[in-house]
Amino acid sequence: MPPVKNKPVSSLMVILAFATVYIVWGSTYLFIQKAVNGFPPFLLGAIRFLTAGLILMSWCLLKGDKVFVKEDIKHAAISGILLLFVGNGIVIWVEQFLPTSMVAIILSSSPIWFVLLDKPKWSVNFKSKATLAGLVTGFAGVVLLFIENFSAASSLVKDQSQLAGLVLLIFGAIAWAGGSLYAGYKSRSGSAPVNSTWQMMAAGLAFTLVSLVRGEAQHLQWNTIPAESWLSLLYLIFFGSIAAFSAYVWLLQVRPATQVSTYAYVNPVVAVLLGVWFANESISFYQTTGLVIILGSVLLINLVKYRKEHGASESLPQPSHSLKMPREQITAR
Repeated sequence: MPPVKNKPVSSLMVILAFATVYIVWGSTYLFIQKAVNGFPPFLLGAIRFLTAGLILMSWCLLKGDKVFVKEDIKHAAISGILLLFVGNGIVIWVEQFLPTSMVAIILSSSPIWFVLLDKPKWSVNFKSKATLAGLVTGFAGVVLLFIENFSAASSLVKDQSQLAGLVLLIFGAIAWAGGSLYAGYKSRSGSAPVNSTWQMMAAGLAFTLVSLVRGEAQHLQWNTIPAESWLSLLYLIFFGSIAAFSAYVWLLQVRPATQVSTYAYVNPVVAVLLGVWFANESISFYQTTGLVIILGSVLLINLVKYRKEHGASESLPQPSHSLKMPREQITAR
């Protein structure tokens, strides 16, 4: 079956999908931290992804999508374990004892791992100086954005659990990039909602298994969970998982992985802006400079893709009067 990337897609849909991933995932750092204050980490992941997966599966069945395709389930399960159980699970775990600013900085290395792990695109990515410059510049912008918070937080990282958390975050960023690339290359036949369904179901089952082994539900006093944690969980289910993750999976099918990976640079920007707008937080000169650098790097990466797409269409040979080649044949080549 031909790749989904060859199918024409609406520019408006692409913009809306990017906006959803950029804005919603930028807010999840805060909501994960609030939710994990009331729920054990693996039980939180189990409830979040199993609930979201079941809701999305019901929606797919109502639409008449082909949900139970063995090959699609296999590929989605593999990518779901890498993306949600390993990648997102590590974020949930470390946010128990690491500041969200430090988590955001480490995870912003994801676009670099996308380039390093995307072997089929090495010849393209490593030859594009603008793309590489955009990736490095974006990471530098994130560091600058949180340099003040990071300096203060790093002085608190003394015990082994916190140091292990930093190492785990790097591994989580690698797992997320690997799972995203696997999903982009393998999950081509099923629809994005169906793929998202099985990714979340696979991750939810993995979270459930670990939670049962750890006995998290047995030792939890459900009546002591604060309302803030319940509301945060609902937000993560409906917005973080169903809306944003489905948009992310779809973008991997219709856009290059390096372009989609720019969410890792924009999410911290959104997190800072939300703090300024809704929590009356101030923004420093370093943060303002970091915001500008990050947005510039994302523009640079996307501009390269834009030029390639439009440059290719403009460079198509025009028919001579003697050949009188139909225009349809030219655009089809």
